[in-house]
Amino acid sequence: MVRLALHMPEIPPNTGNAIRLAANTGAELHLIRPLGFSLDERAVRRAGLDYRDLADVVVHDDTAAFAAWTGAARARVFAFVPDAPTRHTDVGYRDSDVLLFGSESLGLPAEVAGAPWVTGLVGLPMRPSNRSLNLANAAAVAVYEAWRQLGFTGAAPAQSSSSPPPTSPPSAVPPPRIR
Repeated sequence: MVRLALHMPEIPPNTGNAIRLAANTGAELHLIRPLGFSLDERAVRRAGLDYRDLADVVVHDDTAAFAAWTGAARARVFAFVPDAPTRHTDVGYRDSDVLLFGSESLGLPAEVAGAPWVTGLVGLPMRPSNRSLNLANAAAVAVYEAWRQLGFTGAAPAQSSSSPPPTSPPSAVPPPRIR
């Protein structure tokens, strides 16, 4: 399965949600210090629920240690940045790829995104008037796309339904928009 890396995450619940994501998808989670919190913080534990023991989490002391690990692992590293030339759906993911995200307030520093060990810059499409997604949500979108491309290896079997899937959307009045 792919690996998810968070570069200097700052908000405990986002990392807790990433731990839960890793446990549910089989992605290996890499955290790159400094972290803006202790992994023992209540907010991390609460967001990760009881998934911490089910997730593979690796903590790197700094960016240099992470870069050395990627070289030793011969991993392709895709850095997720705004305005990237490639969408996340246009990458052909491999089992050992690393999906690298920056911190909640700063994103990935230019020197990390442009590092020689980064294979490519990737982005998630958004409306032009918006600037970012929540870190945990963005990571989930990317990890699930990679996992989909890899055939959802290791996933539980799909639940069978007694009714067939709809062939066309029902014609109904759309729900009111919240403004």
